[in-house]
Amino acid sequence: MKIGSIELEGTPLFLAPMEDVTYKSFRRICKLNGVDVMYTEFVSSEALIREVEKTRMKMELSDEDRPIAIQIYGYDVESMANAARIAEELKPDFIDLNFGCPMKKIVRKGACSALLQDLPKMQQMAAEVVKNVSLPVTAKTRLGWDENSKVILEVAERLQDVGIAALAIHGRTRSQLYSGEADWTLIGEVKNSPHIHIPIIGNGDINGPEKAAELLKQTGVDGLMIGRGAIGRPWIFNEIKHYLKTGELLPPPTVTEIVHHMQEQLRITADWKGNPLSAILMMRRHFARYFPGVPNFRTHRIKMLQATQVDELDKIMNEIIELYGDLRVDYTDIRLK
Repeated sequence: MKIGSIELEGTPLFLAPMEDVTYKSFRRICKLNGVDVMYTEFVSSEALIREVEKTRMKMELSDEDRPIAIQIYGYDVESMANAARIAEELKPDFIDLNFGCPMKKIVRKGACSALLQDLPKMQQMAAEVVKNVSLPVTAKTRLGWDENSKVILEVAERLQDVGIAALAIHGRTRSQLYSGEADWTLIGEVKNSPHIHIPIIGNGDINGPEKAAELLKQTGVDGLMIGRGAIGRPWIFNEIKHYLKTGELLPPPTVTEIVHHMQEQLRITADWKGNPLSAILMMRRHFARYFPGVPNFRTHRIKMLQATQVDELDKIMNEIIELYGDLRVDYTDIRLK
């Protein structure tokens, strides 16, 4: 598939943009584990225009990230166009528009998935951004606002008409948030519509290689996007690629291998932040998701979440290796949270 002039071979795998998750060091770990395309955390157009320092930090890019998009969101058309021009100066490979985030504090301002209730404004916003930048512009959205307004095919047609280069679709409505099962039937209908010619990327509930292959076969989408399934399991991209290529499952990782992944992620985060405590605090969400299903692990997980020193964490991780080192951690049927 192509996004503008970006050529992507086979079925490319995308790391979904996630607030407080897809920061620089986690992206690096996912890149080492086979992801093809990544996004920054989503950034507010208003904060970007006001040059808020925290927002600028979210957009720190490196050549190791590429291809990568800066994802922006907002409620004002002119502000979004201005923010896109500012983001373009940081030289991402493309700009992505967030039309899907369901968070109440954002939606009540009229941004992200709120625009699923105002498709002309969504279309106008996309058109203005496309007009104001030279980079490809993509978008990510949901099926609709609720069960009674699944307007995703109309959304896709409108966005395609104003020059959106690719569309990622999360298979839930805004009202579902992250509950229930993602509905890929409508994603497939968009992909296979004779009126749709841009690449369609499917997102939602991909929790392993077999599920990825099943959804790809069901819909024929151009790419697969993994979000929550990569937290605590960044090697999921290599697992999916191997399965799509060979039809064989890679063996589950051992506890020792998982610990080494965690230590590398912590090291990269600490090098980036320049502050071990900041790195530890950033990684706590990830600590909570590693080692699912390991018996009698609750005490060690609590210790990791309470640790404030790298040496302390190293000691805990060494204890984990001593107790469980050769145990293989099966992520099959792990429920995404």
